[in-house]
Amino acid sequence: MVRALLTMRWEDVCFAHWPVDPGVVAPTLPEGLTVDTRGGDAYLGIVGFRMRSIRPRGVPIGRSFPELNLRTYVRGDDGEGVYFYNLDAADRIGVTVARGLFRLPYYRAEMRVDDRADGVRLRSRRLHRAAPPARFDATYRPETPATPVESDSLAAFLTERYRFYTESDGGRLYRGEIAHPRWELSDAALSIRENTLFEANGFDLPDGDPLVHYSPGSDVTAGLISRL
Repeated sequence: MVRALLTMRWEDVCFAHWPVDPGVVAPTLPEGLTVDTRGGDAYLGIVGFRMRSIRPRGVPIGRSFPELNLRTYVRGDDGEGVYFYNLDAADRIGVTVARGLFRLPYYRAEMRVDDRADGVRLRSRRLHRAAPPARFDATYRPETPATPVESDSLAAFLTERYRFYTESDGGRLYRGEIAHPRWELSDAALSIRENTLFEANGFDLPDGDPLVHYSPGSDVTAGLISRL
C-alpha cells in the first residue's frame, strides 16, 4: 500500500505506444534497470492528460495543469515499472517541486488542452532553460466505450504500472510508487500535427502508427521515493 504524499486526478488521458527493438531502449537506461518487453518488443509511450487538483495529503486546494510525458517500461530489482525520459508540465511550481521531491525529469512548458468537436487537442511547447526544445500538437478521441483493462493484455502491460524508477544527477537510482484503480480504457484515434519528443530525447521517430488508448480519468496517489 502506498503511503500517500500527494493526491491528484488524471483526466482525458491519451496513451500512444510505439513498439521498438529493445536495443533502441537498452542503451538509454541507467545501471540497475533492464528493458521490459512484450512479445519481443520494447515500447516507447507518449502520455498526455489533464492533471487536476494535485495537492499534498490533507491540503484542501490543489493545482491543475496539463502534462505530457515520454516513457518506456523497465524491470529493476523491485519489479516492473516505468522509466521517464521527460515530463513536460505547464506549471512552474509543480515542475520545481517534482524535480526536487521525485528526482524526475520534469520540464516547464507552455501547454493548452481544448475540447473540440473532433476530440481533445493537446499542444505543448517546452520553455525550460538548458533543456532540448520539444513540441507536441495532437488531437485524440475515444472510439469505443471505456471498459476495465483486461489482465495479461497488451493494454495492461502498457498502462497498469504502479512503480517508477528515476536517476539522480549523481547517478543514484530511486524507486517511487503510485496507486489508482484499474484503468478503464477505450480504443482511440490520434491525429498528430507535430511531435519532436522523440528527437528531443535522442530517438528516431518509430516506424508505423501507434497503439492508442483513451481513459476519461482516474484518482491517483503518490508516495515518497526511496533510494535503491
